[in-house]
Formats: sequence, structure tokens, C-alpha cells
Amino acid sequence: MKLLQQLFNIYIYGSIHVAVSVLSLVLMTNHMFALPFDWAIAVFAFCGTMFSYNFMKYDGLFRVKKVASARVKFIVALSTVALVAAGFCFFFLREVTQITAVLFLGFTALYTVPFFPNTKSLRNWSGIKIYIVALCWAGITTLLPLLDAGVALSTDVYLKFAQRFLLIIVLILIFEIIDLKEDDPHLKTIPQQVGVKNTKILNLLLLIPFYVLELFKSVIDGYQLIINIILVIAVALFTVFATPNRPKLYTLFWVESIPILWYGLVVLKSIIH
Repeated sequence: MKLLQQLFNIYIYGSIHVAVSVLSLVLMTNHMFALPFDWAIAVFAFCGTMFSYNFMKYDGLFRVKKVASARVKFIVALSTVALVAAGFCFFFLREVTQITAVLFLGFTALYTVPFFPNTKSLRNWSGIKIYIVALCWAGITTLLPLLDAGVALSTDVYLKFAQRFLLIIVLILIFEIIDLKEDDPHLKTIPQQVGVKNTKILNLLLLIPFYVLELFKSVIDGYQLIINIILVIAVALFTVFATPNRPKLYTLFWVESIPILWYGLVVLKSIIH
């Protein structure tokens, strides 16, 4: 049992779970645009996410030369392998995909590391964190697979990008409700500015355009509408029951499982039919 707990902790705190979520969204994009599985994009997105998140978590720890636990050392070693794998896959991507990936990598780096000495990173800029994270997630999980497959930037692509951006905003707001007690007041997160109740109302309202955007696609998939309403209900329930007193696993495991649930419903539909 202790071994299982240790493995679960590595899975969660080593950012493997969030990497699976990103991969799920990449595969959702493949499904929505009928793209074949691309191992280079899949591995790049998974390993790149894992390394990026662990870098954000543990970069400060090593810069101040604190003594790291055995678990953290293992996660750092795992992250190094992920970085090498992501770098290897990078050279199998199309040039336009590589350029786009570098742009989002730049955002990720600036999110963690200050622009100049004695300045703050983007993560500490009041009110901006949520939009940077949503932009990166939407770009990596929507634009990268489409660009690498040579798909033209049509109205459907813009709609899916906007829909993905909204979904990530909604999920982050749940995180911000849970983290309300711990977040620095200077971050000016939405729950800090408008309160938990109003943040929940905003979240529920944002789910409406998220769902409605599906109706503007050039070809409407009836099954996808059903899957999306299930997703909306799940996210709405997570929003309603979110409080600053919830344990971290409420978001780190359950909320981050929502993209996995979304893709899982697609897989289930394909099995049934």
C-alpha cells in the first residue's frame, strides 16, 4: 500500500497526470478533425508538458540549493528524460509546427523566469496568469496537431481554439477557488477580486459559450453534442462543490481528469458504435 501511495504521489506531483490531460486534449483535436495519430506530436506534447510543469514547480528549489527529497530527485531525473524525449520529437515536426512550439515554449519560460534581473515572471503579474496558461494549453493542444497535419486555419479551427481556451479558463478558475487561501493577494486572481460565489457564477456562464460554439461548426456531430453536455455537467458540478477548504487532490487529480474524461467519452462512443 505504501508503494502504491508513493507511485501515486509521483504520478500527481511529477506532473504525469497533467501531461495525460494535455495528451487527451491533443487526441480530442485529432478526433474532431479526423486526423491520424501522430506519435511525434503526442510524445512532444506529453513530455514537453511534464518537463515544463516540473520545471515551474522545482526550479526555485534548486536555484536556492535546498536539499531535495528522494521523490523530488526522482521527478527531476524523470523530467530530464522527458526533456530529451520532447527534444528528440521536436525534430520530427514540420517547420511551422516547430516555430509555433517555440513561441509557446517562450511563454512558458517567461511564465517561470523573470524577463530581467530584479523583475517578476509572468506568473507573478497580477491578473495575467490565467490567460497565459489558457493560451498555452489551447495552442499546444489545438494548433500544434493541426499545423503539423497541414490543416488550413479555417473557421472550424478558430472555433475549436476558442472553445479550448474557454474550457481551460473554466478549469483554472476552479483551481483558483481551491487555492484562494494560499495565493498571494498581489496576484489578484478572480476569486480574490470578486469572491468565490461570483467566480462560480462566472464559471457556469462561461460554460454556455463553450457549449454553443459547437453549434457553429461547418459540420455538427450529434454525438459530440451529447458528449459535450456530459462534460459541461461534470465541470458545473466541480464548480459548484469547489471551496477553499477542499484538499489539493480535488483539483490536482479530479479537475485535471476532466480532459481525460472528455476523450474517454469519445473512445467509449467509438467502442459502442
